[in-house]
Amino acid sequence: MPFARRMLRTGLLFSLVLIVADQLSKILVMQYLLPGGRGMVLTPFLNLVVVWNRGVSFGLFSHDWAGAPWVLSALAVAIVVLLCLWLTKAQRRLTALALGAIIGGAIGNVIDRARFGAVYDFIDLHYAGWHWPAFNLADSAITLGVVALLVDSLLFDRQSRK
Repeated sequence: MPFARRMLRTGLLFSLVLIVADQLSKILVMQYLLPGGRGMVLTPFLNLVVVWNRGVSFGLFSHDWAGAPWVLSALAVAIVVLLCLWLTKAQRRLTALALGAIIGGAIGNVIDRARFGAVYDFIDLHYAGWHWPAFNLADSAITLGVVALLVDSLLFDRQSRK
């Protein structure tokens, strides 16, 4: 199998695994851990909560406008298409995995918008009265994918300059 095709398959397979894990984690939390919508304290720094995010990351651009989920989903799908095109040109496994993580996370959140009109966030990290905005596995995949792309870019640029 040609290298480019193998990188595409690696990225897409990873995105599929993340989509399934994201949706299963949401079902598990929604139906079994927090069925009444009340929060649950897990550790001194980690809670499970129910947050319906109608915006994008950290609740930015939240609107009560009924078309917002569809506009945000269309934007996410357009970005996924561009990332898939980038994935066809990936030269390194880390690049393919990072792009797959971002694609999988974006699609996981689009599924929520299509099903519920909002993204189901449930992980609440906090310390000394400070709370990180609630997030989910898809959000984590997107964030870690971006970090991995940055690391990959920095390592690759440093190696190519030598």
